[in-house]
Amino acid sequence: MPNIVKVLLVDDNPMILGMLRGALSPHAIVNTASDGADALLKAVDDPPDLLVSDYRMPGMDGRQLVEKLKSRPATAGVSVILLASKADITEKLGTQDPADEFVEKPFFLKEATHRIKRVIDKIALEKMSKSAASDGVLRGSLTQMNVIDLVQSLEMGRKSCMLTLTNQDDKCEMYFSEGQVTHAVYGALTGDAAVFKVLRWTGGNFQINFEGKTTQQTTTLNTQGLLMEGLRLLDESARDGGGETEEEEDVLLDS
Repeated sequence: MPNIVKVLLVDDNPMILGMLRGALSPHAIVNTASDGADALLKAVDDPPDLLVSDYRMPGMDGRQLVEKLKSRPATAGVSVILLASKADITEKLGTQDPADEFVEKPFFLKEATHRIKRVIDKIALEKMSKSAASDGVLRGSLTQMNVIDLVQSLEMGRKSCMLTLTNQDDKCEMYFSEGQVTHAVYGALTGDAAVFKVLRWTGGNFQINFEGKTTQQTTTLNTQGLLMEGLRLLDESARDGGGETEEEEDVLLDS
């Protein structure tokens, strides 16, 4: 995925700030701030697409920062992820809906990065769709956004469309309705099996036709179910083929 999404990362803990910046930099243009006041100035000067902010900070906390950004026309549309404890999410934030998503603290760096990247990919897909060709078809390479990221982004954006994937002489068509895969065909395979097969692709191209529709229903699982089962099968295949790799050590982060 090309770095076309601007992320403003805010945390008063320099260790968390540094580790999250390192993890997110390959996926987005990352700017950082160590407190709410600094973040507000930077956001006004260069509006981000996504704000990832700690909730509990001295002075202006994360919720106050979000309220100030949402009150300004230039930053009212910014997506928001707040890092907060379970108690704060339940008792102070959940009912007020100040964020698009929460990451519960303490969190493992890999899991937090994965969840934030899903939002980055969704924003990137929205930005790419706005610059789509005049025929309404969005074209790209799977080196920009892989199959799993594409499917997750279409699900998160609740898109209705036809996703066409090509890899040399192979071709797969997947149809989405409100973010859910309803029909897929890959050669002689249809439905769930077609989706599972194409998740193995590591190269090729994609096209998204937002006018593409079908009345066929060949899948039996929802989009998340298809991805989870497909990833399980990929992992099982890797183990059977002796392709296991040593897991990198994860880091638990807290304020």
